[in-house]
Amino acid sequence: MAWTMLFVAGLLEIGWAIGLKYTDGFTKLMPSVLTIISMIASVLLLGLSLKTLPVGTAYAVWTGIGTVGTAILGIWLLGDPATVVRLVCIGLIVAGIIGLKIVA
Repeated sequence: MAWTMLFVAGLLEIGWAIGLKYTDGFTKLMPSVLTIISMIASVLLLGLSLKTLPVGTAYAVWTGIGTVGTAILGIWLLGDPATVVRLVCIGLIVAGIIGLKIVA
C-alpha cells in the first residue's frame, strides 16, 4: 500500500509541477487552486508512505516520478526540447527508480 501511495504522490507531483505553468504566477484562480490541492495531496501521501518506506528511497522515487513525468509532459504539452541526451537522461532516472524499488 505504501508503494501505491508513493506512486500516486508522484503523479500528483507531476500535476502540480505542470500546473504551476498554467497558474500564470498564481494569477489564474482555477489552475492555482488545483495546483495547491495537488501540492498538499502529494506531500500528504508521501508522508503516509514514509510510515513504512525508508525516507531516502521514498523521496528519491517521489521526486523521480515527478521529474520524469514533468519532463515528458513538458515535451508533449509545452514544446520543451526532446533531444537524445535529454531522453537518455530521463531513461537513467527511470532506471534509478526501478533500482530503488527492487532493493527496497
